[in-house]
Amino acid sequence: MDSSYFNTGIYMIRDAARLTGVSASRIRRWLRGYRYRSGKRVYTSPPLWEGQWKPIEHSLALGFLDLIEIRFVDAFLKAGVSWVTLRLARQRAREIFKVSHPFCTNRFVTDGREIFVELHQETGEPSLLEIVQKQQVFAQTILCFELASADSRFVGINFVMPEDGYISMTDYELQMRMVGFLHGLYPKVHISLHAGEIAPGLVPYEGLCCHIRLAVEHGAAERIGHGVDIMYEERPHELLKELAARHVMVEINLTSNDMILGVAGKDHPFPLYRQFGVPVAFSTDDEGVSRIDLTHEYVRAVETYDLHYVDLKQSVRTSLEHDFLPGASLWASPDQFSSPVTACVRDQLGGEKPSVACASFLKSSEKAREQWELERRFHAFESSL
Repeated sequence: MDSSYFNTGIYMIRDAARLTGVSASRIRRWLRGYRYRSGKRVYTSPPLWEGQWKPIEHSLALGFLDLIEIRFVDAFLKAGVSWVTLRLARQRAREIFKVSHPFCTNRFVTDGREIFVELHQETGEPSLLEIVQKQQVFAQTILCFELASADSRFVGINFVMPEDGYISMTDYELQMRMVGFLHGLYPKVHISLHAGEIAPGLVPYEGLCCHIRLAVEHGAAERIGHGVDIMYEERPHELLKELAARHVMVEINLTSNDMILGVAGKDHPFPLYRQFGVPVAFSTDDEGVSRIDLTHEYVRAVETYDLHYVDLKQSVRTSLEHDFLPGASLWASPDQFSSPVTACVRDQLGGEKPSVACASFLKSSEKAREQWELERRFHAFESSL
């Protein structure tokens, strides 16, 4: 006899019925499927899952995981979950967890109508996701837009989850359409999105096709994080020109991209973004995880790409140009740092005593005040050399 029988357990239908409290006829229907008549038509309901063992002498044989699965299905049906919801939830759970018996993972709850699965966010905190209709994400996104609209402490929204995770890869387009739809209802809420923090080997090649484009064209992203897989996207040069034309800023995370994706140096698209005139600014991604600060990223950029002071100055200005502070920019044209707005055109940038017109403009814009302060610091630093 196969020794695996002893490691996995083997139960006949009558044993399973006794141990689970579910009738033998119901267990057979769940694992064999069945036919039923409605009016003049005969329909077939396929098995809910395939048992751990093949039939023995034409009789169903079950393993221990099958017993757990039976108890789960029975409990959720008694709680009021419909058969259709249960079947769809099990199919999607198999895809998420990549196991044959997903209901054995002890990660599901129900309110009697829907099935929720517990997933862990990047923060380590558990969250519940409605697994069939996918409405939970939409509801959470609405809440975020409402919160950002009502409370000025929240400057914008972003989605948090590993971009190569199952939900992210499967539902990315759907989620971008959710964000884009809500952007139409809440046009003043700023949007920053993870896009392109994936690379060959981390996801299949077909999965590299379009996250950046979807974030910008459907998700209305004003800035994106990472953008590492840009050259694997469909029509990448066209997309680079689009990012430049729309003034979508790309957050460059050199250390994080090297540590997580293994992409660095000449393989990183940072020089390509600059070549096409896409706004870029350096970011740490996660100081606590990488044990770095922003100065570290500037030093790395200088050493890796031979950047000069004017290049770093451009990056810092770009960062403030694309922050989500309220008010108009100090600069007359987006991402053009040669000429300020008309009210301040005759002033020394960062001067202690701006003109009446410039002072009035600065008072009206928190963003412009921060940009003015940056120019003051630039002037002080350069004067000390």
